[in-house]
Amino acid sequence: MGIPFVKTFDFEYGVSQSLSPLIDRVIADNPGPFTYTGTGVYIIGDKNVAVIDPGPKTPKHIEALKKALKGRKVTHVLVTHHHVDHSPMAAPLAAEHGCQVYGYGLQPKPPEGGEVRLEAGDDLGFKPDIEICNGLKINGDGWTIEAIHTPGHTSNHMCYALHEENVLFSGDHIMGWSTSVVSPPDGHMGDYLNSLDIILKRKFDRIIPTHGTVIESPAEFVQAYIDHRLQREAQIYQALLDGLSKISDIVARLYTHIDKRLYPAAAHSVLSHLIHLRESGKIDADGPDGLKVNYQVIAA
Repeated sequence: MGIPFVKTFDFEYGVSQSLSPLIDRVIADNPGPFTYTGTGVYIIGDKNVAVIDPGPKTPKHIEALKKALKGRKVTHVLVTHHHVDHSPMAAPLAAEHGCQVYGYGLQPKPPEGGEVRLEAGDDLGFKPDIEICNGLKINGDGWTIEAIHTPGHTSNHMCYALHEENVLFSGDHIMGWSTSVVSPPDGHMGDYLNSLDIILKRKFDRIIPTHGTVIESPAEFVQAYIDHRLQREAQIYQALLDGLSKISDIVARLYTHIDKRLYPAAAHSVLSHLIHLRESGKIDADGPDGLKVNYQVIAA
């Protein structure tokens, strides 16, 4: 069975929508191939609130946030990671309300120039005021949020658990409409699979991603995410057993269902799996990991 994506849901751009007694959502008008319908900004609490992933710094979105936050005080701004659809409004919003920005920290392995973009660009100016660690609990007015480090999509990706409702805000780690991009060097497939397993074991009642709608059956959904990655890795390994060694040839074999313009993106995904297989001792290559080297199975 495939991943049970939910690709349609009701919303209106720039309008605050209540998802639960403690959670409101405002979706920014920035739809696209990496953002789907747009960035979902989450407001946690009643009068004194936290804001998760405040989104892009555009005039329409700034006005929408001001309207949604009227009569409220933002006490914490939380960022899942440093991409331009998530973090640019963090510093301006915190400055306006006199609070601080929380995040894991800077990206330790920035992409090299000229790489194929598989996701929204990096917010190069992002730097949290408070660098947080896995397991940190942030207490607010009627709410408690726990930081969960979930590397894989990026090495500095954080998810946030709302204890009062057993809900996970998953950023781009788990998305309701698509699989998440894992692109080396900062993205890492081994870390990603480990992070998915951590989330699966937490048994959340709901998962709320930054893009797309609420995931109502987390156990089924996350297991399907894991199964999809493992199946793809098995297909790549079989391609190597069948004598293919170049990433371009593996992509052509496995991705017959997609537009060839997306092949460069698919190549990065294949590379992330090959790196994981190599780290697991199952394969080797004729040079440092990369898109141009030849990979082969290690003989038993």
